[in-house]
Amino acid sequence: MKEKVIYWLTGSQTLYGADVLEHVAQHSKEMADYVSEKMPVTVKYLTTCKSSDEVVEAIKKVNADDNCIGIITWCHTFSPAKMWIKGLHMLQKPMCHFATQYNEKLPYDAIDMDFMNENQAAHGDREFGYIVARLRMDNKVIAGYWKDEATLARIASWCRVAAGVAFSKNVKVARFSDNMRDVAVTEGDKIDTHINLGWQVDYYPVGDLVAYIDKVTEEEVDALMAEYAQKYTMGTDRIEVVREQAKYEIAIDKFCKEKGGYIGIVDHFGALQGLNQLPGLAIQDLQSKGYGFGAEGDWKVAALGAVMQYMAGQKATGLMEDYTYDMEDGLCLGAHMLEVSPQFAGSKPEIQVHPLGIGGKSDPARLVFEGIEAPEAVAVSMIDMGDRMRMIIQKIELVKYPHKMPNLPVAGLMWKYKPNFKTGIEAWIYAGGAHHTVVSAEVTFQEMVDLANAWGMETVVIDENTEINEFKKQLHFSDVIYKRG
Repeated sequence: MKEKVIYWLTGSQTLYGADVLEHVAQHSKEMADYVSEKMPVTVKYLTTCKSSDEVVEAIKKVNADDNCIGIITWCHTFSPAKMWIKGLHMLQKPMCHFATQYNEKLPYDAIDMDFMNENQAAHGDREFGYIVARLRMDNKVIAGYWKDEATLARIASWCRVAAGVAFSKNVKVARFSDNMRDVAVTEGDKIDTHINLGWQVDYYPVGDLVAYIDKVTEEEVDALMAEYAQKYTMGTDRIEVVREQAKYEIAIDKFCKEKGGYIGIVDHFGALQGLNQLPGLAIQDLQSKGYGFGAEGDWKVAALGAVMQYMAGQKATGLMEDYTYDMEDGLCLGAHMLEVSPQFAGSKPEIQVHPLGIGGKSDPARLVFEGIEAPEAVAVSMIDMGDRMRMIIQKIELVKYPHKMPNLPVAGLMWKYKPNFKTGIEAWIYAGGAHHTVVSAEVTFQEMVDLANAWGMETVVIDENTEINEFKKQLHFSDVIYKRG
């Protein structure tokens, strides 16, 4: 993400004179340069805004710069907020209001009115904050000293969110199937998400993919098999079955790149005309390389998975499905037929071949492994409520399998729900959460909340503080707030 830019805009005014404004600029550049070193993106001081015209010019530059993904605003002195109105109305990228100041402590023995006039962040923050609230902007506010590590970690987290928002605007999903039979929750308004999130979802007949598969060469398969040998343990002697999956992976990757840069994939075990196997190992390995995947027509999970993969730096993020419970121990086994990402592997994954028992095709190759442990992870679902999209974000804890499951040849995760087993399940169901999710042990709970806020999307959270009666009230309030028309 380091090539992405966050511009630092400082607020001030001409009242304080040229000497003060020179100090403001010096302080701003010093602070922006220091912050930049700690960020996953590049932070650059742009300008000190002292008038409406200067704000407008700065925002024009921000909007026009394709590498710019957002702005950090800071009011070094008192910045009259009416001058920000026109420019903020024009802003098309996320904003973080950084409530900080140049000095960490007050110079108690030396402080005088000159110092007071030059260092008015506490004064300026409130003026700026009022107009942002009046404009009903859902920006991020972070308070703290600019060299404080915890504060810098929060800014870095927001930078990942801003990068995710920018990435989202170019997400394209290739669907090689429609929705699975009469399944409801995987449906959704593709036009609405294209307008509001930038996601482009296009359908292609599976025959178009088969044509690409037929053109894959043996040399290309050999090269990918060598890659598999480095990353995975070969646990089968049915090598031709594995090579078939390699052909699928090469073809899907070529198709997505040549057809216009698709980063999300959707397939369906009921739409496999021309294929010998359901893509399993192929999809798993593609997810390890940053592709988002949605099973059974679930394009929302494919697109959201691609965005979260980008935010996570392709670590511990991907498609998941609540499959079955251990109700005695309060656990959920999450898996999918074949397609769980090896980013979740707790040890070196093994390539195996087994019957699938669904789809009517030959035995597919897949990666088998037990998932990682992580005390803090999230399960995220995006559902269409008919008049708007709703994002449901639940805190979960990824735990070790309590027992071996030698007769279940799939990759999977085991987790505990927050706040507890029963409340976690009930809240998810009350909110309408889907059985397909994107799980991540890398993207944080707060980052997903901030992402939904940046999108202006209804957000439902399930965490350690969730209580069912209060949760149901919040759902009712949310329905009133977000319901359209």
